[in-house]
Amino acid sequence: MEKTVKIEDYNPDWVNEFQQEKARIMGVLKNSCLCVEHIGSTSVIGLGAKPILDIMVGVRHLDVADTFIEPLKSIGNEFVPHQEFPERRFFRKGQWRAGTHHIYRFGSEQWKNQLSFRDYLRNHPDVRKQYQELKLSLAQKHPGDIVAYTKAKAPFIQNVIESAR
Repeated sequence: MEKTVKIEDYNPDWVNEFQQEKARIMGVLKNSCLCVEHIGSTSVIGLGAKPILDIMVGVRHLDVADTFIEPLKSIGNEFVPHQEFPERRFFRKGQWRAGTHHIYRFGSEQWKNQLSFRDYLRNHPDVRKQYQELKLSLAQKHPGDIVAYTKAKAPFIQNVIESAR
């Protein structure tokens, strides 16, 4: 498992990788989900990121996520139970073994926050640059501790979400 926090320059291939993964998700979930969105830093053109695609799947009722375990497993995802986050479900895929596929109730506060953060960074280059600098600094400060890196970003993310409102 890769544990080093390394921020890579923006890669335009991330958009294509998302489109391919979205098609795979839609193929196995059929009509069970309402929407599939690209979120996280890889979804913001020009923003450096850990090379992990964060994907958000919207459902009417979170209970349906249990029925996604086998279909998502068939395309290489592993379900990761997280008791501390009852408002979403995690699946992970790839070398990072991090939560990469997040299932939320469509339209929930968490759903809206994810999109607000992404869209704000897309539309505010100055804030995007500040976030880039913060991420690079935190990656240097916490190179082997993804949890500390993520927690240290939280206040900035919350401020952006508040600004977006």
